[in-house]
Amino acid sequence: MDRLTNTVRPYAWGSTTTLPDFLGTPPTGEPQAELWMGAHPGAPSRLDRGHGAQALSDVIAADPEGELGPAAVHAFGPRLPFLLKLLAAAAPLSLQVHPDLAQARQGFAEEEARGVPLDAADRNYKDANHKPELICALTPFDGLCGFRRAAEAADLLSMLDVDGLKPYVDVLRATPESAALREVLTALLTADRDEIAGTVAEAAEAARRLADGAGNAGPYARSYAVYASLAPHYPGDPGVIAAMLLNYVRLRPGEALYLGAGVPHAYLDGLGVEIMANSDNVLRCGLTPKHVDVSELLRVVKFEPSDPGVLRPEAGPGGEERYEVPIDEFRLSRHVLAPGAATRPLDARTPQVLLCTDGHVVLRGLDPGGPGELTLERGQSAFVRAGEQVGASGDGTIFRATVAV
Repeated sequence: MDRLTNTVRPYAWGSTTTLPDFLGTPPTGEPQAELWMGAHPGAPSRLDRGHGAQALSDVIAADPEGELGPAAVHAFGPRLPFLLKLLAAAAPLSLQVHPDLAQARQGFAEEEARGVPLDAADRNYKDANHKPELICALTPFDGLCGFRRAAEAADLLSMLDVDGLKPYVDVLRATPESAALREVLTALLTADRDEIAGTVAEAAEAARRLADGAGNAGPYARSYAVYASLAPHYPGDPGVIAAMLLNYVRLRPGEALYLGAGVPHAYLDGLGVEIMANSDNVLRCGLTPKHVDVSELLRVVKFEPSDPGVLRPEAGPGGEERYEVPIDEFRLSRHVLAPGAATRPLDARTPQVLLCTDGHVVLRGLDPGGPGELTLERGQSAFVRAGEQVGASGDGTIFRATVAV
């Protein structure tokens, strides 16, 4: 087992205080959005096995089967197939969607054939992989996830009483559901930005009034408050209205969301543990100054209403609490440890990244002659090679990221 040294990513939407407070480090005054744990080439974790600091990606590349195990290498190739993060949002992330595996492979191949540079601003596909992800709240966590029912979206927009929204309301009420959602999103994303800016401002102001109690907002009061809060970050952006087509969800600590391919979503505020397949493929729908490729977006989005599907941990063997997901590149679980309790063995078949999120956790090597102990405090993490027998004890919570093989 190896203690990891990790990199903080300073994206503009990050909080200036949440990660420093959590990690016990001084704030820099700049946003600190994500702490990355894994072997992603953009910011691999580092470890030291007595020969100086090395990138985890280099360690794995030198002995893939020894680090990841033969089964994981056979299933996913010679690389760690997931990235674990601490994510601290203080402003909305862009409305976005991720491709499925076939779409990612096709889109990547087409852009490669056209010679689009990987770092080009209008590049959609950075790699040939899909990017399912799971976010688990450590604090109350706000997000948008999946389309509302068309009739519900029509009611929500209608209550704003904004003339510029009435054509969208009519479409949502008179057109078959999937076709209606596609038509309205397409209209919003292809509208002239100067012409729609006034409608966006009116809609945001109307949402603010309803959230403040000026009128009967019914079950949408909290949603209106959230939509109104988007506008100051992205004035005139049609994504403010596009967001109103999506479900608002607030996660309580310990609850999670799984974001599969084609599901539009955005994180808004809060601290969470995020795990994703190792990919950078993001297609944006709005709330962003970055490139929006409308035609490619429409090819990828699933225009189907869906419940956000809040996940709660399910009891597994040995006290493990699991978040079940329908893909194999990652599994996320947690152990809540009590002082004085017996050491809990952790499944050794697959590579693991272990993250302490509360209190302290002691990792013990269980193999005769193996490594001794490693203590993790809040925000600290470790990498455990496949086949290495490790147990956990202490007074705290540890999240365990691994693969399903």
